[in-house]
Amino acid sequence: MKTTLRAIGTANPRRYGTQREFYDWLVKHFAMTPDEQDLYRRVTVEGPIKGRYFGIDYDEQGALHTPDALIERFQKHGTRIAVEAARSALDQAGLTVDDIGGLVVNTCTGYLCPGLTSYVSEQLGLAPWAKIVDLMGMGCGGAIPNLECAANMLAGGLPKPVMSIAVEICSATMYMGSEPDLIISNSIFGDGAAAAIVDAAERGNGQAVAKIIDFETTLYTRHREDLRYRTQNGMLRNVLSKRVPLIGSKVARETACRLLGRHGLDIRQIDFWAIHPGGTVVLEQIGEKMGLSQEQLRFSYGIFHDYGNMSSPSVLFVLQKVLKEARPQPGQRGVMLGFGAGFSAFGALLEF
Repeated sequence: MKTTLRAIGTANPRRYGTQREFYDWLVKHFAMTPDEQDLYRRVTVEGPIKGRYFGIDYDEQGALHTPDALIERFQKHGTRIAVEAARSALDQAGLTVDDIGGLVVNTCTGYLCPGLTSYVSEQLGLAPWAKIVDLMGMGCGGAIPNLECAANMLAGGLPKPVMSIAVEICSATMYMGSEPDLIISNSIFGDGAAAAIVDAAERGNGQAVAKIIDFETTLYTRHREDLRYRTQNGMLRNVLSKRVPLIGSKVARETACRLLGRHGLDIRQIDFWAIHPGGTVVLEQIGEKMGLSQEQLRFSYGIFHDYGNMSSPSVLFVLQKVLKEARPQPGQRGVMLGFGAGFSAFGALLEF
């Protein structure tokens, strides 16, 4: 069954802070060595990110690093922004929650049982018989397998559209330590949610932003330790090796080439790229490996500058930016690429 994206909605927590504000808050609340403080300053104040959103009710709450406090923030703010993103997508598509037959939520920044689908379904007012799926632990690339899961629901005969939501409260995984990977992680990750409505192509009276043509996946388990969360002292601690840009660019290119090759296409025939903005070095490496200019990656750079790395929702933020600013013409093609923990990469071929 052919599927379409009918709408994309995004949302962020209410607290926005510039990188200068974050740095000043950090210095005030945590003891650091001069070297640690200097690296934080270089990555935040002197770095490429303007500011980020944080799922907190008050600034001091961000310094409460206990497992209970962090999971409480994840549940509260994750649910809130997931619902806001979903309502935005529904409004854009001209639908109500009664029109939705399935819900898929992916996240990697907190664990709940039941998962976020329970809380999001409740607040949206989703029918009790709607299909629900929680996807956990897929990292920054999770939004694309989420869309594939939704497409498979529809292929299985679901008679109504599916709501796909990628939501992360990365600030609830902030872990203090002197290691450079922790300092970089604390300095670049932000919070956000993105919701996409996936529908069968024959429905919706032609109201869609893109057709979903195909999906692709790559998993290199030998690089698992280069990028992952591990549990330490009851909390999530990001592991981020120096090899991430090189590995990420390699798996992204392989994923794109396999995806396009099945359809007799190559990289030069793609009009728009929505690539996960994992960081400027990662994007530079991807540009070099795939022969893409900074202009072709401008939407990814723009999201990273304005929001930081929001993990899995980021690629949908990028696609939304493509749709709003580039206004693709009918028949033009696009590719979504997400990559992250594992080491994994996921791709989707679109036709606008």
